[in-house]
Amino acid sequence: MFFVAGSGILRRYFCHPAGEYGVIGVGKQFPKIEAEHKFFIERQKVFFVASAPQQGRINVSPKGLSSFRVLGENDVAYLDCTGSGSETRAHLMAGDTRLTIMFCAFEGDPVILRLYGHGRSLMRGTPDYDALVSEFNEVPGARQIVRLAVDLVQTSCGMGVPLFDYRKERGSLLRYWTTRGVENLRKYWGMKNMKSIDGLPTGFVPDRMVPPS
Repeated sequence: MFFVAGSGILRRYFCHPAGEYGVIGVGKQFPKIEAEHKFFIERQKVFFVASAPQQGRINVSPKGLSSFRVLGENDVAYLDCTGSGSETRAHLMAGDTRLTIMFCAFEGDPVILRLYGHGRSLMRGTPDYDALVSEFNEVPGARQIVRLAVDLVQTSCGMGVPLFDYRKERGSLLRYWTTRGVENLRKYWGMKNMKSIDGLPTGFVPDRMVPPS
C-alpha cells in the first residue's frame, strides 16, 4: 500500500510502483463502489455510457453537465439531457439492460474506472423520475434519468490516456433548450427521439413527459 502526495486517492486500489517511470496499471475488481472510487468519480467532468441491444449496433455516448450521482455502494444514476438520438433508452427498453459506465482521468494520476451492471430508464413525467430528480440540478431539456444497479467495479491505470486541461462547460445545450421552450422540446422528442438508429422504439411519451399547456 502507498500514497501519492496530494492525490487524495489510495493508490493501492489502482496501481503498483514500477521504477522511476511511475506506475503500471493492474486490473482490480470490486463488488461495490468504495469511498476512494466515489471520490475519483466525483472529480471527473466527463463519463462514457456503453449499451447494446441483442442484435444491432453498440452505442457509446459521452456525458457531462455535472449530471452523475453516486446514490449508494451499488447504485448510481445520471440525468440525461435531450440530444439528437436516444440509443441507451432504446436498448434498455428492448430488454438488454446491460450498461457500462466509464470514467478516466484527463489530469493528475492515470486512472480508469468502469462500472458494470444493469440499467433502467426513468422517463421524465413518471413517478420514478419524480422521486429521484431532486438528487440532481434538473436542467432544461432533461428527458430521463438512467439508473444503474452496479454489480462490478473495475479499476486500472490509464497511462495511455492523454492529459487535458478542463476549461468550462459549453453551455450550448442548456441555452438551446431554454430558448426553444417546452413546446418545441415536446415536438423534438416526437421527431427525433422515438426510435434508435436500428429502429428500436424508445417508448418515450412526449405528452406525458411535458403535458401540453
